[in-house]
Amino acid sequence: MRFVKGHGTENDFVILPDPGGVLDLAPEAVARLCDRRAGIGADGVLRVVRTKAAGDPAAEAMAGEAEWFMDYRNADGSVAEMCGNGVRVFARYLVDAGLAAPGEWDLATRAGLRRVTLGPAGDVSVDMGPPEHLGTGRASLAGRSYTGERVSMGNPHLACPVERPVAELDLTRAPGFDPAVFPDGVNVEFYRAVGERHLEMRVYERGSGETRSCGTGTVAVAAAAAGERGGAGGEWTIDVPGGRVVVTLDGRTSHLRGPAVLVAEGEIRAEWLAAPRPS
Repeated sequence: MRFVKGHGTENDFVILPDPGGVLDLAPEAVARLCDRRAGIGADGVLRVVRTKAAGDPAAEAMAGEAEWFMDYRNADGSVAEMCGNGVRVFARYLVDAGLAAPGEWDLATRAGLRRVTLGPAGDVSVDMGPPEHLGTGRASLAGRSYTGERVSMGNPHLACPVERPVAELDLTRAPGFDPAVFPDGVNVEFYRAVGERHLEMRVYERGSGETRSCGTGTVAVAAAAAGERGGAGGEWTIDVPGGRVVVTLDGRTSHLRGPAVLVAEGEIRAEWLAAPRPS
């Protein structure tokens, strides 16, 4: 099995080329690949499959509009609807592998079609769709309660403003949340304003733990912060532990722009992937 390793602001992925949709990607195999000590190590897996061969009726319905489907799995093997950094890395891989031409085109995801644009400086811009504001919610962390904005980006987010530097937060454990409000889990972001339309953010992602960046999360916090200012649009700069991205809100949709880097490629030993994991 061939693989490529890539990242977007250090949100990293194992990319598995599977144009014909022949891989049987069990959750246990995904978790093994993402293991940072016994595997390749990643926040998730991106399976690169033609939309018509995805094996998912909802995906295959988009085959006439997008050639490629991003089959994204979290580090624990669970299926996720969307990943903003993953879309950028996915698009960069397609161009690098000669499977798509530089420029602008659509990708199919479980959250629907996403328009990507590859820039000359190596950045990739993605039309992330309109943020959906769902009201307030609460998270708990280290004995403290935080009120945040529930935002859907095709996947669920709870964006919580804080007053102290986000580096001081302890995200070694998952924040608490109300499972009745978030029955499928939630990505919890903590953000602080550090300038005019300039935020810093950390995130605990469902199924992956704290990650160095979360693309959909950066759009969610920009939307939440804009809502605090009466819906102010425009460009928002978001600093995450892994780097910096730019989110643009125009009242109709949102765009995420940032780097996408491919760092290595190789071959996964089939006997290792199939062997039982030590208990």
